[in-house]
Amino acid sequence: MTEAHSQETKKPKILPKPNSDFYETFQMLSEAEQQTVSKVRAFMENSVAPVINDFWAKDSFPFDLLPGFRDLQIAGAGYEGYGCAGGSNLLACYIAMEIARIDCSFATFFGVHSGLAMGSIFLCGSEEQKKKWLPPMARLEKIGSFGLTEPLVGSGASRGLGTTARREGNNWILNGQKKWIGNSTFGDLTIIWARDVADDQVKGFIVENKTTPGFKVEKIQHKMALRVVQNGHITLEDCTVSEENRLQNDTSFRDTARVLRMTRGFVAWEAVGCQMGAYENALLYAQQREQFGKPIASFQLIQDLLVKMVGNITACQCMVVRLSQLQDQGKLADEHASLAKAFCTVKMRETVGYARELLGANGILLDYNVGRFVADAEAIYSYEGTREMNTLIVGRAVSGFSAFI
Repeated sequence: MTEAHSQETKKPKILPKPNSDFYETFQMLSEAEQQTVSKVRAFMENSVAPVINDFWAKDSFPFDLLPGFRDLQIAGAGYEGYGCAGGSNLLACYIAMEIARIDCSFATFFGVHSGLAMGSIFLCGSEEQKKKWLPPMARLEKIGSFGLTEPLVGSGASRGLGTTARREGNNWILNGQKKWIGNSTFGDLTIIWARDVADDQVKGFIVENKTTPGFKVEKIQHKMALRVVQNGHITLEDCTVSEENRLQNDTSFRDTARVLRMTRGFVAWEAVGCQMGAYENALLYAQQREQFGKPIASFQLIQDLLVKMVGNITACQCMVVRLSQLQDQGKLADEHASLAKAFCTVKMRETVGYARELLGANGILLDYNVGRFVADAEAIYSYEGTREMNTLIVGRAVSGFSAFI
């Protein structure tokens, strides 16, 4: 056999497909849960991935994708009853990770609606409020938002909330502003957190965006991250809300914190998904990109970057899986959620940086997806509690001393 004939018949090398579940955490889900997650993965890969860069570039939301997303029937995952998807917290968070693996903006849309908005009603609403609002929200007939952060108040919301609520008969009058409120520009209801001027306690209100007098929302422009998310700047000017729409089981910021404890862990899972997306795109690129006559994935320095990324992802996955197990067992504490959010978002920044480094100049182009993950990571790093604030929560738990001012 001639050398030329040998080269012609030589089979191409079969390369491993990008797989960011190195320790096979997927196997910890039940068979039924795996089927649900697989449906989500298929939808994200087949429907979202091909178009999301265009929407990111245009700073717009892909509303045409909502019917298909609705058909997945995953809104309200983790909540039992009231038409919600139900299931374990592990399942709910695994879904969030899978969505973020393709697009962090879509994961944020889902997290705000299913986690923050529906979660507020599920944890703090009366039985009547749950029956009224959760079923249509689970069907995505009503889209929800969560209004806590203000233009001048972020980390200090527990004590410094500027939005006020004043009781007048059977109504409440809300005044103030909220900033960075995802889904609020097109959504149907927003959970507004305001300080009751009578007892100085934070209370929650279900505000119907499109029909409530005194509610105004403007889209926040010129973002460099999560551009598909439609963030709003809300102004409440003598906004009138009935007592019926006050969250009946919310009496102070401690109740608000219960919602944040739950969703903070959710964001840690999103941070893992962001890393997975960046890593898988970088690995695929490295397997195909050739320099000096061979794929760059065969170079030692490139493999070093890949192993650093998969190490970060695996460590974070193991942490958040245990976090969800604690929540499903009713053992979740603030410090557990805070450690996961702080640690995973730091590692996320590191991982997407490695992916960007691997792609060189192509790392800043939307065409290869990695640049989008790098940009979106910056928003995930900050929302649902900064690293510094979460560090102080964990520090208080481990030391016995509070370092908060």
